[in-house]
Amino acid sequence: MGRMFGTDGVRGIANKELTAETAYDLGRAGAFVLTKGAHKPKILVGMDTRISGDMLENALVAGILSVGAEAICLGIVPTPAVAYLTKKHGADAGVVISASHNPVEYNGIKFFNNKGYKLSDELEDKIQSIIESGFEGVPLPTGADIGRKVVEDGAVLDYVNHSKSLVKGDLKGLKVALDCANGASYITSLQTFRELGAEVVVINNDPDGVNINKNCGSTHPEELMDYVVKKGCDLGLAFDGDADRCLAVDEKGRLINGDFIMGICGRYLKEKGKLTKNVIVGTVMSNLGLHLALEKEGIKLVSAKVGDRYVLEEMLKEGYILGGEQSGHIIFLKQNTTGDGLVTGLMLATIIKNTGKTLSELASFIKELPQVLVNARIPNDKKNIYLEDKEIMGEIKKIEDKLQGKGRVLIRPSGTEPLVRVMLEGEDQKEIDKLAHSLAELIEKKANA
Repeated sequence: MGRMFGTDGVRGIANKELTAETAYDLGRAGAFVLTKGAHKPKILVGMDTRISGDMLENALVAGILSVGAEAICLGIVPTPAVAYLTKKHGADAGVVISASHNPVEYNGIKFFNNKGYKLSDELEDKIQSIIESGFEGVPLPTGADIGRKVVEDGAVLDYVNHSKSLVKGDLKGLKVALDCANGASYITSLQTFRELGAEVVVINNDPDGVNINKNCGSTHPEELMDYVVKKGCDLGLAFDGDADRCLAVDEKGRLINGDFIMGICGRYLKEKGKLTKNVIVGTVMSNLGLHLALEKEGIKLVSAKVGDRYVLEEMLKEGYILGGEQSGHIIFLKQNTTGDGLVTGLMLATIIKNTGKTLSELASFIKELPQVLVNARIPNDKKNIYLEDKEIMGEIKKIEDKLQGKGRVLIRPSGTEPLVRVMLEGEDQKEIDKLAHSLAELIEKKANA
């Protein structure tokens, strides 16, 4: 068996790749690994709005109960709510059933430890090894020692109250458009912004189990971009299915991605003397334009591997408080332990209100460089060819020299598919497009020879 866990838990097509049996196994092994030594441990379970959520929840909970742990079922709540509530209520672990921004046929299972953080690779591998060993050494208690399922109805209110408490004052005078992706934020985001006094208009907040992320939310913000202008809003916020990420739209209908959001928030926090060490953690995919803009502001951008858990690891290691990805996974570590779309939206809205500036004005200090991403299909055993083949290495060096420090080349092997991703940045879109395709073709040719 290959590695079960990807960059964000176990994910696959529900009932085909991610079956009820797999969910049971993950519940049983996860509960055993994460609650060892705890007396009658408690595990919180939340999910998004997918039709497959009920099936997988029942199987997962059965696995949790089978090792004597208690499953506290929160129902439909955002992923960051599970992270926050796990830590707040002193639970031994949290689990979310969600495939985030993916289409409805997919689902996933991701774990949080008792501090509300996503698991390390080592812990995930330990859960997998328990499953692969046939659950050797894992008890199956009987009688009064079997776990109980408890349904908790107060999770939404608890999370909304926490989110509201992060805003000093109110959001009166702001008009905000929300795109809830027909996902887990369809109640929480709407309720929070309204209770803070903002005028709120909303789209895609009527989930039916199958319309999650369908032509909406952070992966398809086009409808929101039109809607913000049509309704005369100060900003728009597009969440994904489990609301751990958020992209913004300015008052002119232009998309403000995660790089811009980090830049705006980092600059504001630095002005207030609250940006630890004047550092933001991005990823290797963060736009070079963000690096250059932050440098002028006296802020350093540190690059982690792609994946919000790697961003978090870097933040925890050095005590940084702000990090994230272009996709809108932004971590405000003083507010929550994981990417939180609602917190991100509230931070942006607060900055707009407190500065009196429009979102387009706030974003204007960053000039995004054109970026091109091309996939090169190659055998899995040749994914390091770009580090070993002299002709490919020579071509990369030639391109870097041509860009003269105003661009870059990044090659990133896929963790799940037989391909490497060739990314180029530079000032001239046509030039980097041509160079990226030429380099990808060379890598394909040499790897498949």
